[in-house]
Amino acid sequence: MKPLNLKISFLSLSCFMIASTYCFSQEGNITINQDKHITVLLDLKKEMNKNEADSERYKIQVYSGNRSGAYEAQKEFSSSFGDWNPSMQYETPNFKIWAGNFRTRLESDRALKKIKKKFPNAFIFKPKKGKN
Repeated sequence: MKPLNLKISFLSLSCFMIASTYCFSQEGNITINQDKHITVLLDLKKEMNKNEADSERYKIQVYSGNRSGAYEAQKEFSSSFGDWNPSMQYETPNFKIWAGNFRTRLESDRALKKIKKKFPNAFIFKPKKGKN
């Protein structure tokens, strides 16, 4: 029975190799049909996002203290909450970890509710002009 299995395996391998030499990849063109207004909307979105440091937006402060504690809090926040990118700020004499860039108070309140489970001292604020 072994020689028969060996012959079948060899025959299968031979057929596969012969067939693969005659296979060719396909070539073609892709046409994308999209509404002309999409580019206008994308430009509008880019313009709106330029003002992300706008003082009318809300942020959440999750830590204030020394540098090593700030790095640790930033790392812990990033691993727990991937949706909001934390940034480190320095305001003499403390390093602060700020997260989010919320347009409305309601949006920031919802995020704060989740964040407070891990960072009980977190709070919402609006940055002063000239700050991130």
